[in-house]
Amino acid sequence: MAACWTGVVSDRPPITLVELHGMGVEVLSGVGPRKVEALRSIGIASLGDLLTYYPRRYVDRTRERRIADLAEGEDALVLGRVASTSSRRVRGGRTIVVAEIRDGSGSLRCTFFNQPWREKQLSRAAIGADDAGVEVAMFGRIEVFRGHRQMTNPVVDVIGDPRGGRTGRIVPIYPQSDKARLSTWELGSWSAQVLRRSRDRGIDDPVPAAVLERHGLIGRAAAFEGIHAPSTMAEAVAARHRLVFDELFRLQVALVRRKREIEAASLGIVHVVDDDDVRAIAPGLLTRYLDGLPYDLTDAQARAIGEIRDDLAVSVPMHRLLQGDVGSGKTVVAMAALLTAVQGGHQGALMAPTEVLAEQHAVGVRRQLDGVTVLDRGQTLLDERPLGIELLTNRTPAAARRRILAGLADGSVDIVIGTHALIQDRVEFRSLGVVVIDEQHRFGVEQRAALRDANSDGTVPDVLVMTATPIPRTAAMTVYGDLDTTVLDELPPGRVPITTSWAHSEAAEADAWQLVRDEVAAGRRAYVVCPLIEDSPKLEVASAEDTYERLAGGELAGLRLGLLHGRMKAPDKQEVMDAFRSGSLDVLVATTVVEVGVDVPEATVVVVLDADRFGIAQLHQLRGRVGRSDLQSWCVLVAHGVVTPDAQARLEAMVRTSDGFELAEVDLDLRGEGTVLGERQRGVSDLKLASLRHDREWVLVARQEALALVGDGSGIDRCPALAEELDLLLAPEEEEFLLKS
Repeated sequence: MAACWTGVVSDRPPITLVELHGMGVEVLSGVGPRKVEALRSIGIASLGDLLTYYPRRYVDRTRERRIADLAEGEDALVLGRVASTSSRRVRGGRTIVVAEIRDGSGSLRCTFFNQPWREKQLSRAAIGADDAGVEVAMFGRIEVFRGHRQMTNPVVDVIGDPRGGRTGRIVPIYPQSDKARLSTWELGSWSAQVLRRSRDRGIDDPVPAAVLERHGLIGRAAAFEGIHAPSTMAEAVAARHRLVFDELFRLQVALVRRKREIEAASLGIVHVVDDDDVRAIAPGLLTRYLDGLPYDLTDAQARAIGEIRDDLAVSVPMHRLLQGDVGSGKTVVAMAALLTAVQGGHQGALMAPTEVLAEQHAVGVRRQLDGVTVLDRGQTLLDERPLGIELLTNRTPAAARRRILAGLADGSVDIVIGTHALIQDRVEFRSLGVVVIDEQHRFGVEQRAALRDANSDGTVPDVLVMTATPIPRTAAMTVYGDLDTTVLDELPPGRVPITTSWAHSEAAEADAWQLVRDEVAAGRRAYVVCPLIEDSPKLEVASAEDTYERLAGGELAGLRLGLLHGRMKAPDKQEVMDAFRSGSLDVLVATTVVEVGVDVPEATVVVVLDADRFGIAQLHQLRGRVGRSDLQSWCVLVAHGVVTPDAQARLEAMVRTSDGFELAEVDLDLRGEGTVLGERQRGVSDLKLASLRHDREWVLVARQEALALVGDGSGIDRCPALAEELDLLLAPEEEEFLLKS
C-alpha cells in the first residue's frame, strides 16, 4: 500500500478539508452579516462549503462570440450589459418581461414569459455602480424576428462585477439564486480569497500518490485552483476530473468500509450446500427442485445460483443484489436460495411489495414444491412432514395468522411468503436463514432492513434483494455499492420477442383495439393499462373506470372485461385476477397495479393508454406482462396529440429496444441521476460535481480503487486524513442509510 500523500511540504501542515469546513465564511473580507445569511441560504456556511460550490459553466473569453455574429437557431452564451427592462401584462394575468442586452457589437432582446421577478433582477443589474450597468450572461437559442436577434426564456447569470467585469480569460459562472442576491462575481472573488489564503500552507491531499499517478490526476490544491480560476479550459477539465474522482472515491470507500465492518461484526449462518451434508433435514432438496423444472436453466441462472451458494456456504452474511430483466427467471434463483436455507434446517422468507404479487408467488411455489417432504426436527430419519409453505399478508384471517405465527416460531413453517406483514412486531422466526426481497425499491429503507434483525440468537440471515427494473451499471455501483451484484442477462429459451409499437394517431389506436379482438378470438388475453383510477380535472388522461365503461360499450363490446385498480378491496382484486388467470375474463383494464410480477402466459397484448405519462422503467415493466410464453406478443403504446420531446424519446426508445439495461441507460440520460437514485439521493450529499451520466468511467475507477484501498477493512487506517473526510462529508447516519438499503 502506498503512503498517503500530504501535499506541499511546509513548516506548518497543509490545511485539510476538515479544517476548511470548520471555518465560517464570516472570516472572509467583504462577508458581513447580510452576506453570511445570503450564503447560508444556498448551503454555504464554511470555507469548505465555498470551495466545493462549483461553477456550473465557464465563458471562454478567448473564443467569445459577439452578438452581431450569432446565427439564427444557434445555442449561444452571450455576455453583455442590461440596457433596459420593461414588463407588461397579457390576457390570463400572465406577465412578459423584456430586457435589452448590449455588448458593443449589437443588441439582443431577451423575453421572459411568466417570470415577473426577472424585471427586478435585471433592473438591479442595469443600475449598477456605474452607468454601464452590471454584466450578465444569457444562455439560450438565437431567434431572429424582423431582423432583430432575440432569445426566449434564456438562462440568466448575473456576473455582477460593477468595476467592469472579470479580467481573466476564463470566467466561471456559479449557480445563482435570485433570493440570495449573490452575483457570480462575488462567489468567485470569495473562492479566490480562500485559495489565496491557503497557498502558504497548501491544501492537504489524502488520496495516495500512486492512485493519482495511475489515473493521471492532478493534486487537490491544483484542482481547486483550476475549477475556480482556470487560465485555460484544459485546466478546468483536469480540475473537474480530479474533484469528480474525489467525490466518487469518498463514497465508494465509505460503502466498502462499512460493508467490511458489518461483515466482520455479523454472525452469519453456514448453510448446507452439499447433498451429502449430515446436517441436512432435506437432503438434495435443491437438486430435486432444479431437476424437476420443466426446462433447463439458462447459463445466467446457473451462474447466479452458483454465486449465491458460494455466499451461503460461508459465515459472512450474504448481501446480494439480483438484477434481471423482465422474464429472466429471477424467481427460480430466489427459490434456490430459500431451499438452500431449508435444506440445513433453517427458514426462508420472501417479501413482495403487493398482495397480488405475494399471492402469485405463493401459488407458484406451492405448485412447484408439491409433495416435497423434510425430516421432522429432533425425530428419527423415518419421520417426515410436508414442506411447510405459508402466505402471510394483511388479509390473512386471524385464525390462520395465529397458526402461521406459531409455525414460524417453532420451525414447522419452512418458507413464508408475504408483504410487509412479515416485519410486524409479532412475527418471530425459529431460525431465519435466507431473506429474499422482491422489487426491493418498492419498500422503505427501514422495511428492507427489518428482516435482517429477525433472529433472537444474534445470527444475521443472508439477504438477496431482487429487481426487475434494470439499473445502469454506474448507478448500481453508487446506489448499491455495498451489495455484491448478480445480473441475469439471458431470457429462458423459447421466449418470442415482443413487438412494440407507438400508436400516435386515432387510426393507429383503432388498429390496437382490432389486434385485441383478434387475439381474444384466437383464445388469448389482453391488458389495457391506464395511468389514473378516475378522472382528474388537472390531467387530461384516461381513467381506468371510464376506459372500462367506454371499451365495454364500444371498441371491445362483446368481450369479457374486468377492472382492477388499487382502491378495490383485496378480495375483489383477488377475484378479478383469478378470473383473468383462468380465462373467465378476456381483457383486464387496470392501473399500474399490474406493473410488477403478474404472470399470465396466455396474455399476448398489452395496450398502454397515455403512454407518454409513464417513465421508461414503468413502460418496460408493463410490457413485461406479456411475452411470458412461446406465443407472439405485442405492446402498443398509445399517445397522440402533443407529446413532449422527453416523452417522444422514451417512446422511441421503447419501440427501438427491449433490452432493459439499454433502456436504463436511456432513462439515466433523460431523467438524470437524482430521479434514478430516488430516496437514496438523501444519502449521497457528497455528489456536488460528479454525474452518473457524464462520469461513468470515473465511477468504475473509484470503485476499483476503493476496493484496493480498503482491502479487508484495515487499509483505511493507513490514510487517517481520508477517514476524517469521510466522517465529515458522509455522516454516520448517512452511511447507515446506504447500508440498510
